[in-house]
Amino acid sequence: MVGWIVLGVLVLIAVQAVGAYNQLVRLRNRYKNAFSQIDVQLKRRYDLIPNLVETAKGYLRHERQTLEAVIAARNRASNAAQRAASSPGDEAAMRDLAGAETALGGALGRLFALSEAYPDLKANTTMNQLSEELSSTENKVAFARQAYNDAVMAYNTGRESFPASLIANATGFVEARLWEIEHAVEREPVKVSFA
Repeated sequence: MVGWIVLGVLVLIAVQAVGAYNQLVRLRNRYKNAFSQIDVQLKRRYDLIPNLVETAKGYLRHERQTLEAVIAARNRASNAAQRAASSPGDEAAMRDLAGAETALGGALGRLFALSEAYPDLKANTTMNQLSEELSSTENKVAFARQAYNDAVMAYNTGRESFPASLIANATGFVEARLWEIEHAVEREPVKVSFA
């Protein structure tokens, strides 16, 4: 009789372990999928930026440095996004992506602020359409980031909960990193002055 009880307890422990492992796999796949949604929107944004720069080039002949800064920031962000996509949740990759995205946002902000000084560019239909598409994409990126952070939080919570924490530590489920703004200054709205 004692043998059956011990066997029953061992089967129960095995079922719990398999259930915890499968739950961790589901949660990890959910946050990876959430990151892939960010990646789709970032690629859309990266594809829009060269068109935006090309449209602005004709009007901003004397502002070559700003245009080159936007393209350079776009390229850095695109490369960082590719690294992060290969291992979403990795702390270093996510930190690099957040930094590159901040730099790209700053460069785009300078481009849009500069375009305000050129009435012909400001009135250009293509420029307005690209700006609107970029703005729409920014909103989609923000929603995708929120979904990613929610999925990472669920994964990390599941990973740290008992008994899943025993399984996670034994099978290599590492903590995933949220997409956070690193510096308080980056949380402040961009201030543009035409004085």
